[in-house]
Amino acid sequence: MNMSHGSSAAATLGSPPGDAVDPTAAAEAMATLVVDLQARGLRVEAPIERRTGGAGPSDSGFLWVGGFPITVPTDNAAAADSPYVLRAEDEGYAVFEGDRRLADASTQQRPRYYDLTTADGVPYWKIGLMHLDSFASTVVQTCSYWGNSDQCGFCGIGVSLDSGRTIVKKSPEQLAEVALAAKELDGAVDATLTTGSSKGVDRGARYVARCGHAVREATGLPVEVQFEPPMKLDVIDEVADLGIDTVGIHVESFDPEVLARVAPGKARTGIEQYFRTWEYAVGRFGEGQVSTYVILGMGEDPELTVAGCRRAIDIGVFPFVVPIRPVAGSLMEDVVPPSREYTEGIYRRVAAYMSERGMSTDVAKAGCARCQACSGLQSVEALLQIGPRPAQVSHAV
Repeated sequence: MNMSHGSSAAATLGSPPGDAVDPTAAAEAMATLVVDLQARGLRVEAPIERRTGGAGPSDSGFLWVGGFPITVPTDNAAAADSPYVLRAEDEGYAVFEGDRRLADASTQQRPRYYDLTTADGVPYWKIGLMHLDSFASTVVQTCSYWGNSDQCGFCGIGVSLDSGRTIVKKSPEQLAEVALAAKELDGAVDATLTTGSSKGVDRGARYVARCGHAVREATGLPVEVQFEPPMKLDVIDEVADLGIDTVGIHVESFDPEVLARVAPGKARTGIEQYFRTWEYAVGRFGEGQVSTYVILGMGEDPELTVAGCRRAIDIGVFPFVVPIRPVAGSLMEDVVPPSREYTEGIYRRVAAYMSERGMSTDVAKAGCARCQACSGLQSVEALLQIGPRPAQVSHAV
């Protein structure tokens, strides 16, 4: 694909009503737009629910573009210079490039449960947030890696706490109460619970799983919990026995040199230990119900990245490929996100292999891989199902 920063997408998506549109060209243009929005951000001329600062998809807006869920930078320097703008229309919203209308859009409104508080006075939004249609929370907002030489460069877990936007530890009871409100008032369809890593044998897995069990019992929602590889693999059995639906065990990068530089603690665990843990977890949770983040734009070797994704897919692990989202206050706050050309090339190769191995982007029952909003994999998968022209991976980030 030789499109330049969405211009060809505009030519297709912005065609006048009634013009014949080739389905492949339309899907190609939409995939390009979604991935380019994540790379270049979006200027906003209409009210939109945003996540500002800290851990998670920070400094971002939550919306659907052309039917695809997407978190897109709206509050950083890249977004201020983006060629794309969100504007309100008589009915709904749309994404424009200049005066050319590119795609329909819809936005997440402020969740109603954010206005509630617990009996002891804690605002519900400090316990868990809505990420589009997913309830999400960091159950323990501290990490053994934070504030020392092991700190992950891309992470902002301590930023949220320091800013007063959350509390240090959520109880299972609090999370169950707030998740139920998120389901009943705002239509949450799943729950995603993560945690900072502890130095214990379980690395924090037991507590986040207890919280997940409480949420599932109270709401009936499918639940994902996320944790580091435990020192003893039978901890995973304990997690599964609590009725958790999916797990996220995130290696972040398949390039060992990058991992050692940006996440020294994870590098000491070692990529091979992640694979051993994943294989064990797939045996308990099933294929496609174990996922890992794979972050692009940290200087990684794209061939190692694709090879690692393929190896993960082969054992039933969903590689959730995302561009880096620089977090203000993190060690990598000044990193420039990778170009659309770079990320789209890797998306295409990973999505094609997933399809070849019978894994689709809608396989996960819960969690980030279910939501898909922080990645462009889903839009590229839709394109590949129609039959696009092949693309080569660019090494430029």
